[in-house]
Amino acid sequence: MSQPNSILGISNSYSFELHFIIIIVLGSSSLPCCFVLQSYAKILLFPAVTMVDEAPFRAREKLIEKQRLFQSIHKHTHLKGPVDKITSVAIPLALAGSSLFLIGRGIYNMSHGIGKKE
Repeated sequence: MSQPNSILGISNSYSFELHFIIIIVLGSSSLPCCFVLQSYAKILLFPAVTMVDEAPFRAREKLIEKQRLFQSIHKHTHLKGPVDKITSVAIPLALAGSSLFLIGRGIYNMSHGIGKKE
């Protein structure tokens, strides 16, 4: 079984050389060298430090409150949000109406010979 700081089963004594080679190869490719150096700096400089979980975007209490709110509403799933009537009903109806109008106008113009090239 490999150690936590080893890469692909390679022991820690060789990991610095492996990362140095990866930085040289990736630094000369289309990726910017600073991106590669930043992504490998933690592994090279701080191999004993483990990554800490980042803070959530929203507090758990807020998420649970929103979940209870949305689960208590007895509407269809696509109509539960505050502007879902606009995005799920009005916009598709407007697109369908305008496309039917354009199709009807095209049929009318073709049947009456409007826009026909001589």
